[in-house]
Amino acid sequence: MTLLALGINHKTAPVSLRERVTFSPESIEQALNSLLQQPLVQGGVVLSTCNRTELYLSVEQQEHLREQLVNWLCDYHHLRPEDVAKSLYWHQGNDAVSHLMRVASGLDSLVLGEPQILGQVKKAFAESQRGQSLSGELERLFQKTFSVAKRVRTETDIGASAVSVAFAACTLARQIFESLAELNVLLVGAGETIELVARHLREHQVKHMMIANRTRERAQLLAQEVGAEVITLPEIDERLADADIIISSTASPLPIIGKGMVERALKARRNQPMLLVDIAVPRDIEPEVGKLANAYLYSVDDLHAIIQNNLAQRQAAAVQAESIVQQESINFMAWLRSQGATETIRDYRSQAEQIRMEMESKALAAIAQGANVEQVIQELAHKLTNRLIHAPTKSLQQAASDGDMERLQILRDSLGLD
Repeated sequence: MTLLALGINHKTAPVSLRERVTFSPESIEQALNSLLQQPLVQGGVVLSTCNRTELYLSVEQQEHLREQLVNWLCDYHHLRPEDVAKSLYWHQGNDAVSHLMRVASGLDSLVLGEPQILGQVKKAFAESQRGQSLSGELERLFQKTFSVAKRVRTETDIGASAVSVAFAACTLARQIFESLAELNVLLVGAGETIELVARHLREHQVKHMMIANRTRERAQLLAQEVGAEVITLPEIDERLADADIIISSTASPLPIIGKGMVERALKARRNQPMLLVDIAVPRDIEPEVGKLANAYLYSVDDLHAIIQNNLAQRQAAAVQAESIVQQESINFMAWLRSQGATETIRDYRSQAEQIRMEMESKALAAIAQGANVEQVIQELAHKLTNRLIHAPTKSLQQAASDGDMERLQILRDSLGLD
C-alpha cells in the first residue's frame, strides 16, 4: 500500500486552468465513486478549493500508476493530459504525508497560515467518510493531520495576523476607495470566505451591504449577523447599479455576473467606478468585464501581490511550523511501516497456531487409540520443535551461504540468540 497526493494549485497553474479541474460540491460523491473504480485504488479524498484541486489516495503500487491517475483526472474533466501535465504535482509516501500536513496547517496556502483551509480539508475528509471511500491508512493520516494542524496553531504564531483572501479583498477596496463608510457593497455567496469578507466590512462600517445567494436561508443568517440586506441571485441584475463594490465567491460552475449586466449597471451609475473582486474558482464574473471603462475587476490571482505585503510576521512562525510538520510526518511514516510488521506478526502467530493445533490433534488421536502417553508427548515435543524451527533454520543457512552477515545478524536478533 502506498499513499499518494496528486494535485494542481495556485503555485503551479493560473486560475484559467485551475477552474477547469475543480470538483463542485455536488460532484464530489460521483468523483469519489469513479475514482475508487480505478484498479488498485483502495481509498481516496478529493480536496477542491479556489486555490487547489488535490487527490489523496491509498493505492497498490504498480507500473504506469501516475499516468493512469492523470488520465482519469483529465478524462473526468474532458481535458487533454498535455494541457495539464506540466501544472500537476505528484507526492508519494512521506512526501504525500508532509504535503497534506502542510496544506492543512496553512503552510502551502496562497495566504500563509490562513485558517479556512483546515475546515476545507475536514469537509473533504467527511465527504469521503460518508461515501465510505477511506482506507484505514488514509483515515489515520487525516486524523493525524488534524492534530498536527492544531499543534501548529497552538505552538506557533502562524495565524496571529489577520491575513486571508477575504482580508486581501477588503484591503484592495480600501486602497481604491480609501474610506468605505459611504459605499454600498454587494456580496455574492454566503460561504466561509464571504462570511469573513462581511465581518471585515462591518468592522470598516460600510454604508450598506447586500448579500445575494442561491438559498435565502443561508444568506439570512449571515445578514442578521452583519446587518445586511438579502437579495436573490436573479435580483443581482437590477440591484448591481447600487453597488460600488462587488465581491463574489460561490461554487457556481458558470459566471453569475456577465459583461452585459455590468455595462447596464455602469450606464445607470453614470459611469461612476465599480470595484469587482472575483475570488471564486470557477470564476463568478466574466473576465471580459475587466475591459470595461470604470469597471475594475480583480481575480483571486490578482490578490497575490496584496497578500505578500502582509506575510512578513508569519515567516518566523512558518519555520517553526515546518519543523513540527517534518517531525510529525516522520512519526506517521514510522507508524505506517509498523503496520506491515503487525500484519507479519499476525501471520506468523497464525501459522504457529495452525501447526500447534495440527500436532495436538494428532497426539490426542494417538492417545485415544491407546498409544503410550509419555511416548506421544515426547514425539509431539520433538515434531513441534522441528516444524517451528524449520523455516528460520533455512533462512539462517541461506544467509550464511550468501555471506550476508548483516542478514544473518538480523535473523539471530529476531530469534533471540546472543
